[in-house]
Amino acid sequence: MDTDLKFLNITTPCNIGGFFIAGINYKKTDASMRGMFTISHDQYENIINLAPAFGISSLFIISTCNRTEIYGFADQPAQLINLLCTQTLGNAASFKQLAYVKNGKKAIEHLFNVGAGLDSQILGDYEIIGQLKQAVKFAKDRDFINCFLERLVNDVLQSSKTIKNETSLSDGTVSVSFAAIKYIKETVTNLADKKILLLGTGKIGSNTCKNMVDYLGATDITLINRTEEKAINLAAKLNLKHAPMDRLDEYIASADIIITATNSEKPTILYTQLEASGPKLVIDLSIPYNVEASSRKLSNIKLVNVDELSKLNDVTITQRQAEVPKAKKIINTYISNFLAWNQMRKNAPMLKAIKTKLNEIATLRDAGFKTGETNYTPIPNEQLIQKVLKSTANKMRHHNHGGCYYIQAINEFVKAAYQ
Repeated sequence: MDTDLKFLNITTPCNIGGFFIAGINYKKTDASMRGMFTISHDQYENIINLAPAFGISSLFIISTCNRTEIYGFADQPAQLINLLCTQTLGNAASFKQLAYVKNGKKAIEHLFNVGAGLDSQILGDYEIIGQLKQAVKFAKDRDFINCFLERLVNDVLQSSKTIKNETSLSDGTVSVSFAAIKYIKETVTNLADKKILLLGTGKIGSNTCKNMVDYLGATDITLINRTEEKAINLAAKLNLKHAPMDRLDEYIASADIIITATNSEKPTILYTQLEASGPKLVIDLSIPYNVEASSRKLSNIKLVNVDELSKLNDVTITQRQAEVPKAKKIINTYISNFLAWNQMRKNAPMLKAIKTKLNEIATLRDAGFKTGETNYTPIPNEQLIQKVLKSTANKMRHHNHGGCYYIQAINEFVKAAYQ
């Protein structure tokens, strides 16, 4: 609970019963299905613009390769789902069949688990924190984050930071991009002789490229990106080659290893581009999949996608699993504090009323002192009022006796003021 009583400035408490999360993730859907419900920047903008028409004034959306989740306040979760699906390739009926819906405390617990990396496809994945921050900032910049969500997300971020500092849940290098490197190392011989094509130089593509250089010593890598300048800059930084998008067919034909990490909604690498070429390892890190699914049928192609890479066993994962109970304990502490804060917000009107009355008494006390009618302990009014309010707030936090606290607070103040 805030010791400085900042919660007194809050006048409109939120009922946690109206807080919902509806989402899909890797547990029940593959990447192609998740790709039907991914949300781009423009789609997110459209959803916020449409939200008032659906009766929603506070929300945020997390959309990553592993999940699409909408958090917000509504009368029914269907409002959030229907709003989300106005912008997705998949429809609301399909989403509802695949989705998990959580409400109130369960929704709060879910967000804490997501923020800690406990709900990630790769346990302890800390990248989710950056994605959460961006998602909330986008909504906050458009005035769609109320005080409840702002406080909740801040507590989730603090909980995640504590878990990272006090446990080993995120220790070791485990990510989809590094899993791709591990797979190449274990399955490809004479890597120095192989030509590598990397399509897509965003965050995942860049990380994968750097790992190939740093951990595999690969040098024959050509980078292609729709925005050619990004490929040029990364190639210059790592001393690699780059090529324009219009030469993609040529480089697909000559490559021994192809890695794709784009955000294209449709496949960029097609069956027809691969069928006439030689043996290739094709690693698809994209969501939705960026390599045409039928390519898997080609005898000359070994196709591995992001879901398959995420299932690779690693000693690091086993070590992280041992840290889960510690992380859960930390999360439970933060959830308890958050729920206590939310409960205190319901008492804000009473505490404000008490503060007003104590100020009135203090004014009378000061007037009496000036006329010499009484004596009192020389304690500054504000200091004494804050002391009484803190005492009253703590009582309210642990018990609920309603208006009794109003009388108790006045008595406590008067007793201290007129000793």
